[in-house]
Amino acid sequence: MKISKYWLMVVISACVQTAVAEDLITVYRQALEADPQLKSAEVKVEIGSAQKGQAFGQMLPQVNASGNWSANKYTQRGQRGYTSNYNGTRYYVSLNQTLVDFAKFWEWRRASKVEDQYAAEAIEAHNQLMFDVVDRYFSVLEADDQVNFAKTEKQAAEKQLEQIKKQYAKQVVKVTDLYAMEARLDQIIAAEILAESRRVTAQEKLRELTGATLPATLNKLREGVDYQEIQGDLQQWVEMAQSQNPAVSAKQIAIQAAENNVATQKSKHLPVLDFQLNFYDTNTGYQSQQLISDTQTEVAAINLNVPIFSGGTTTHQVYEAQHRLQLSKNDNEAYMRAITKETSDAFLSSNANARRIRAAQKALESTKKSREAMERGYHYGVVTISDVIKAQQDEFSAENDFAQAKYEYIKNRIRFMHAIGSISEENLEEVNGWLEAINH
Repeated sequence: MKISKYWLMVVISACVQTAVAEDLITVYRQALEADPQLKSAEVKVEIGSAQKGQAFGQMLPQVNASGNWSANKYTQRGQRGYTSNYNGTRYYVSLNQTLVDFAKFWEWRRASKVEDQYAAEAIEAHNQLMFDVVDRYFSVLEADDQVNFAKTEKQAAEKQLEQIKKQYAKQVVKVTDLYAMEARLDQIIAAEILAESRRVTAQEKLRELTGATLPATLNKLREGVDYQEIQGDLQQWVEMAQSQNPAVSAKQIAIQAAENNVATQKSKHLPVLDFQLNFYDTNTGYQSQQLISDTQTEVAAINLNVPIFSGGTTTHQVYEAQHRLQLSKNDNEAYMRAITKETSDAFLSSNANARRIRAAQKALESTKKSREAMERGYHYGVVTISDVIKAQQDEFSAENDFAQAKYEYIKNRIRFMHAIGSISEENLEEVNGWLEAINH
């Protein structure tokens, strides 16, 4: 019975391991459903729509109605005094329609721009999420490679150390060779510990996006991917980023909203004209005195309100709006410079990585041949163990550099697409096609 349970657990574990390998698109969809920043951006769009509706509603007719029922007792003192008990009713309906109120108009224009700003920010939040998924996904793969490189190098070093110990016991090698190999193994173990720590950090950053437990494995980069350089003129790409990037659009719309806010505050100095209709029905008069019969009053009026002096409040509200407008302009200028730098850096880095991949591949082939030659030379006593260790380090370094170049190329390419405002799910699909499923 115990054996059966054991094999049942083995089968379940194998099935789980087979199911947990995930590709880039799967992780992206998880993040799309769970990312709180994207959800907040979408909520802000709804808030902007509600604010716009509020501002527009202020320009529409305002209708109010009120009713009153009262029990009254009237007493008159004197020789002919008497007391009267009666019920009183009052009904009031009013309609007010703004005819001229520039402050309300400009406030509606400002709210409309804020809604557009939030919409652009929501697009940017989605773009940022796509970039973050790619960046953090491949950071995990890179960290996995670092750990695997360290483990492989450690295994090779341990095997070589055992050989040296046997040779030292036979007094074939010097004690310095033994110490050098032991020191190298200690360095590799320290590097492995650091790589393990970095992998955990990378995994936690990816988990931050999905809000779920990460799979045991992620699909790896396959061999034979054609890493092409980005074509085109850099200045044209920069101009595209400045015109198409949704974050830039949001900053520019924020300036327009701030300009409308200045107009709103200045309009508070202007007269306000509105139309009013009132209907009043009551059977009680001044101080709730009983009237002989019900009285109905209908009023149609045009009201003019001229602001004269508000203690300087309106003036300082204008000053505040003007300063906030300047803040928006400064913010936009700073972001324009940042996006120019980001586009240039991503473009140049991506193309440099494409060239680096080709160079690193050749370097890896050369260092492998050099390491094999050193090992043969050490076997025949031509070179020292230090020469072999150096050759091994060069090969592992070249292998690591080759892997890093590929990961950095992908990250920088997606960063470039994000900067110019052209990142899309199609880009993620393309990169996902560079992965291969893990066979367990």
